[in-house]
Amino acid sequence: MIRKVLVANRGEIAVRIIRACREMEIETVAVYSEADRDALHAKLADEAVCIGPARPTDSYLAMEQILSAAVVTGADAIHPGFGFLSENSRFAELCEKCGIIFIGPPAEVIARMGNKQEARNTMQKAGIPIIPGSRDAVYEEEDGLEQAKAIGYPVMIKAALGGGGKGMRVAQSPEEFRKNFRIAQTEAKQSFGDGAMYLEHFLTGPKHVEVQILADCAGNTIYLGERDCSMQRRHQKVLEEAPCASISQSQRQKMGECAVDAAKAAGYVNAGTIEFLLEPDGNFYFMEMNTRIQVEHPVTEWVTGVDLIKEQIRIADGQLLLLRQQDVSVNGHSIEVRINAQNPDAGFAPCPGTVTGLHLPGGKGVRVDSAIYSGYTIPPFYDAMIAKISVWAKSRREAIEKLHSALGEVIIEGVDTNVDFLYELLENEEFRQGKTDIEFLERRNGESK
Repeated sequence: MIRKVLVANRGEIAVRIIRACREMEIETVAVYSEADRDALHAKLADEAVCIGPARPTDSYLAMEQILSAAVVTGADAIHPGFGFLSENSRFAELCEKCGIIFIGPPAEVIARMGNKQEARNTMQKAGIPIIPGSRDAVYEEEDGLEQAKAIGYPVMIKAALGGGGKGMRVAQSPEEFRKNFRIAQTEAKQSFGDGAMYLEHFLTGPKHVEVQILADCAGNTIYLGERDCSMQRRHQKVLEEAPCASISQSQRQKMGECAVDAAKAAGYVNAGTIEFLLEPDGNFYFMEMNTRIQVEHPVTEWVTGVDLIKEQIRIADGQLLLLRQQDVSVNGHSIEVRINAQNPDAGFAPCPGTVTGLHLPGGKGVRVDSAIYSGYTIPPFYDAMIAKISVWAKSRREAIEKLHSALGEVIIEGVDTNVDFLYELLENEEFRQGKTDIEFLERRNGESK
C-alpha cells in the first residue's frame, strides 16, 4: 500500500494533495524551490526538500532532483498535481523504472494522448466524433495551406504537443494562415521544443464542455458528469461550473458514454478529462484529453460528493473503483473562479509581491483552495493563480448569488488581483442566462484570440 507520497508541485494543488493524504493517513513529502522556501505546502507536509533554484526548469521540472528527493525520503509514490511534470510521459516512465508509483495514467497513455494528432487518430478509430482536421503532423507552411483549404476556413492552428493556449492561432484566410502559422510554430518550438503542428476546422460559437472520468486497472470506467469551461480568456479558463446548464439529460448521458468509450480506447487508468466542443445545435466533437487532475476538479467534487484526489491515490494503489455508473448522481450546481495576481486594467499583467492583508470568505457551501497567507510573498516565476473559490447551491441562480457574495468578501492587500473583474463578470446578464461561449470574454473585452 502507498505509505508516503511526494508531491511534485507547488501552490494550492500541492496543499490540496497534502490534505487529502493526511485524511488517508499517508505521509507526505513536499518539494520546493529556493523561491518557495516559505510556501505553505512546504510547511504543511511531513517532510520538505529543496530541489533547486527558482526557475521551474531548475526545480519543479527537474526530474532527477525530484526523483532523488523521493528516494532519499523513502516516498513510494509521486503525485504530480497539474502543470509542470503532470503530463510528461518521460517522467512517468522514470518513476516506473525507479520503482516509484506515479499517481496518474501509464507513461505510454500520457504520450499517446499528449500528442494531439495521435489522440485525434485514436479517437477517430474508436468512432468518437472529431472536428475535421489534418491527419498527420504539419511542419511546413505550404503543406499547411493545402490542408487548410481542404478542411475549410476558419482554421485553428495548434501545437501538436503542449497546451495552455500556447502555439494556438485562428486563421480566417490563406493570408492570415501564412502569418499565424509562423507565429504559432515559433511559440510551439519555444514552449514545447517541437514545431509539429496540426490543423482543425474552427467552430464558431461553441461551448467548451469536459467530462470527468475515473478508470481502474481492471478496466472499470465511469464518468462523473460534465463541467462547462466556456468562460475563458485566450484559451485560459476563468470560470467553470457543473453541470453544464445548456444540455439535456439525454445529451449528458450521450456525452458521458462517449467519454468512457474514449478513455477505454486510450487504455486509460486513473482520473482524466475528455474535452469536447459543443455546438449550439447540440453536436459535440472530441477536442483533447487531459491525463491529469484538472484545476477545476472542485466543482465536480461538489456536485457528486466524490473526492477525486483520494480516488487518484486509491487507483494508483491498485484498488478497484467502489463506484459504478448507476451509483453516480449529480446534485445541485457548483461554480468556481480562479483568483489571479494580475491587473486586468493593465492587460492582465502579472502582479507578484507581498500579501500585506488577507481575508477569504467562508460559510456553508463555500470552498477556498489557496496557498497564500498574510505576509506571504508571491514569487514572479510561476503561474499567476493564487486561489480558487468555489460554491455549491441547489440551483445555478443560487450558486451565482452565493459566489457573488463570497467574492464581495475577499480582501487581498499588497498585490493587484482580478477579484473585481470576476465580481463584475458574475453580474453579466449573458452569463446569468447561460448564453456564453468560448469567444464571450474576447467579445466583451474587445480582444482578439
